[in-house]
Amino acid sequence: MNIIEIKSIENEALAPYARLTEAQLKRAGEGEGLFIAESPNVALAAMEAGYEPVSFLTEAGLLRQTEASLGSIIGETPVFVADTAVFEGITGFHLSRGMLAAMKRKALPAVKQLVLGMERIAVMEGVSDASNIGSIFRSAAALGMDAVLVGANCCDPLNRRAARVSMGTVFQIPWTVLPCMETAKNRADIALLQKLGFKVAAMALSDNSVSVSDAALKNEKKLAVLLGAEGPGLDKETIRSCDYTVKIPMFHGVDSLNVASASAVAFWEMSGKMRE
Repeated sequence: MNIIEIKSIENEALAPYARLTEAQLKRAGEGEGLFIAESPNVALAAMEAGYEPVSFLTEAGLLRQTEASLGSIIGETPVFVADTAVFEGITGFHLSRGMLAAMKRKALPAVKQLVLGMERIAVMEGVSDASNIGSIFRSAAALGMDAVLVGANCCDPLNRRAARVSMGTVFQIPWTVLPCMETAKNRADIALLQKLGFKVAAMALSDNSVSVSDAALKNEKKLAVLLGAEGPGLDKETIRSCDYTVKIPMFHGVDSLNVASASAVAFWEMSGKMRE
């Protein structure tokens, strides 16, 4: 391993970890930008999916843990090592998960290219919470969705927390960003999906909703399940442009579930694959 001891957070090589915002990381380096993977498991999942590491950062006391997890595949990629005090100055917290890795992003495919031949896809509008993004990806991968489409107004799936909460599934299930999904532009993305042959099912509370277990949804050959932000939900005009409005029946006066929990129920019911 190419181990480099770090004494100060001012070292320029630590900029991706210590000084760059999420937006700046997207523009850093060459090509498509960078992202930070947190934990050996997340870094390993990314590398197995073809993402290339630029460097690794670990606490001195956790070096053996990192080496045991990734030593055989790190090669000559720099591994920056710092003591706990320096590390906490970089990250703002004690690293209990072993390491961070700065990794190169890959170019995202066009929507039309990604969904070719697919039957069930998850779509998100305005989901800005990283934990919700990660949980939705994990549910989509586990419960039979073929791909995930992320609105331009959503949290980046390669956000450090989102990728970690997803347990690395952001690197396992195909995904890309919808070009127009911003407030007042959402209908263009809905129309694109419909042009590609998908019926779009908006998860929303409405008197005109059908139940998530409705047979018509299961029988659709191509279905896109659309989820909105925690709290405000989907834009009303977006809902009107969809083919279905879908709700999960509730009890005890509860009006709705957290969007991540709702996604798991919706994917289970509508994927079609879970009943085979």
